[in-house]
Amino acid sequence: MLRPLNQPLHIVLVEPQIPPNTGNVARLCAVTGCKLILIEPLGFSITDRELKRAGLDYWDKVFLRCYSSYPDYLVDHPGAQRFLFSARAHRSLYEARFTEGSHLVFGSETHGLAASILATRSGELVTIPMLPQRRSLNLSTAVGIATYEALRQLSAAKGG
Repeated sequence: MLRPLNQPLHIVLVEPQIPPNTGNVARLCAVTGCKLILIEPLGFSITDRELKRAGLDYWDKVFLRCYSSYPDYLVDHPGAQRFLFSARAHRSLYEARFTEGSHLVFGSETHGLAASILATRSGELVTIPMLPQRRSLNLSTAVGIATYEALRQLSAAKGG
């Protein structure tokens, strides 16, 4: 059984484009106790019908805030332990060491995290291992893999 963390993980989606992906991530946050942060521009309205169908009924339990830019988000969370997920990173998420309250940062479905965000060095750059010559995972799948790995590590650290 999953136990709530004292400090929840934060899932940060930078410029998400596909409403069902964001809805699926919101549902994941609801069942894991994570908080969701969105960074504009969004490819949809957060009142979008498809987003609601995919998980907006949990919105009040998971949604933390929407920021107009990545720098604005950094200002509000200056000391956060961040993991920036990129298919172009060399370090596996299985080598990362997550702590309660960690921020897991993902880019858009079409472009991933922008080079300007990666250049900020605002977090550890990590990847989800894949076979060679594969482009990327679906955003909500990648968020699920990363979230449950972080929760697995935190549970093991507590002896659970």
